[in-house]
Amino acid sequence: MLSNEVSRVYRDLFRLTAILFLVFLINPAQYIKYLFTNPEHGIGGGHHTGEIINEIDDEILMTLASHVFEEETVIEENEPLSKTRILFYDYYLVQIGDNISSLAYNQGLNQDTIITVNNITNSRLLQAGKTVKIPNQDGIIHTVRNNETLSSLAERYKADPEAIKTANELFSDYIAAGTNLFIPGAKLDWQKLQEINGDLFIWPVNGALTSYYGWRRSPFNRNVRQFHNGIDIRGSTGTPVRAAMAGRVSAVGFDRIFGNYIIINHHSGYRTLYGHLSVIRTRTGAYVAQGERIGDVGNTGQSTGPHLHFTVFKNGATVNPRALMR
Repeated sequence: MLSNEVSRVYRDLFRLTAILFLVFLINPAQYIKYLFTNPEHGIGGGHHTGEIINEIDDEILMTLASHVFEEETVIEENEPLSKTRILFYDYYLVQIGDNISSLAYNQGLNQDTIITVNNITNSRLLQAGKTVKIPNQDGIIHTVRNNETLSSLAERYKADPEAIKTANELFSDYIAAGTNLFIPGAKLDWQKLQEINGDLFIWPVNGALTSYYGWRRSPFNRNVRQFHNGIDIRGSTGTPVRAAMAGRVSAVGFDRIFGNYIIINHHSGYRTLYGHLSVIRTRTGAYVAQGERIGDVGNTGQSTGPHLHFTVFKNGATVNPRALMR
């Protein structure tokens, strides 16, 4: 108990000595004047040390406090966060359960960055055991085309030309066509990102898949293999069929294979076909919103039962719709 009391006294004395010393450093003239003009101060003088503190100017104490606070809390950065950096990569081994979204979040980057620097065209195909590059900053890879310049690319992506030069360690404004250039801070087109992440189209009908995209045995002749250029989705006759993405209707009609059908043109070279409809509820030239009802499930054309045949074209060639559907 006694030792604790002694420790407390020594601690208080140390604090008092430190405060007086700092006050002297801040305003020595005032302190010296106080020592030599007060007739009762000095060795063996009549003032208690507590009275000295009471007579210290409040402004000096506030100044002292602000100086101490600044010295304890100000952290100097080695370099500004906004400083342009040279591009370099770390590497990460994809684990079970990783996806583009979680990987980007854990690395403190945008999905666009992870996708482009690793040339990922379908994020759903990311597999455990694959090694991916992790850059030290956000941005995307752009392959330079003919007639593109540093200034035109900077303007297109709203980037700083000097930041592009620094990141890529360029020593002039000249960029050769075919160069893979890292554009700091740039992002993918929103629609391109949706395409890569498989979020481009909604399901035109709520139902189970009865036939997938690719090679299969013909439902009309089991001895014949045929390429199925879309997917079949089960649905009862009259079930609403909705536009998988916004676009303009380019054709409606009847075909001996697809029965009543609708074709819609979309952005980025995409086109969708809806077949075997019982009813068509739109017309050629009409603009339809994503999710808008365009027809009803049916059993017209070559069909073994009520369902929707759904095909997706990209620049004239069929692609697997499942890779693009939410």
